[in-house]
Amino acid sequence: MRILVVEDDPDLRRQLTDALTQSGYAVDQAADGEEGHFLGDTEPYDAVILDLGLPILDGVSVLERWREDGKLFPVLILTARDRWSEKVAGFDAGADDYLTKPFYTEELLARLRALLRRASGHASAHLELGDLRVDTRAARATIKGQPIKLTAHEYRVLSYMMHHQGRVVPRTELVEHIYDQDFDRDSNTIEVFIGRLRKKIGSDYIQTERGLGYRLIDPTSEDASADNA
Repeated sequence: MRILVVEDDPDLRRQLTDALTQSGYAVDQAADGEEGHFLGDTEPYDAVILDLGLPILDGVSVLERWREDGKLFPVLILTARDRWSEKVAGFDAGADDYLTKPFYTEELLARLRALLRRASGHASAHLELGDLRVDTRAARATIKGQPIKLTAHEYRVLSYMMHHQGRVVPRTELVEHIYDQDFDRDSNTIEVFIGRLRKKIGSDYIQTERGLGYRLIDPTSEDASADNA
């Protein structure tokens, strides 16, 4: 899952980026509203953390422009504790949730997980499919209760597909959502990650839809049995 952090305080921006990266996300950063608006307007993010008190272009204006342009990604706004009016303006502009500064990083991560779950139609922090389980709080996966050792990029691929299980996910979409902006992207590596995941979780979980992409399924379900018949 790919997250954009728009925050002008360099220490807080670095703190958030480190915490998000350690939690298994690909993270892009912007230090002002103009850069943040450009990135959100041109890159496919799963969610955005947006400070409202930004230089050049304030956060409310950034959010309003995104929503006017049809950008639907969840947005978590950050506001000063004594500026309740900012919260109202943020919600009216299209925000999905907010946190007041200062805040605990753990709470921000929990709120972000909730936004991502709701955006993809899931209610629990534990994503399950057959015997496969991903704990988004701990950024860990198990199969039949046994831990799966995954690299950071393997986890990102699996987590993204678990959020969108049952849907065909194009390879280009995976590339866009597991790498940050500065990473040297190579779409061919997705095939490598998919191959490794098949070895670790079982080849029946990931279907290749030729010319389209990959689909994560429950191999024990009746639908999967019918597909394999």
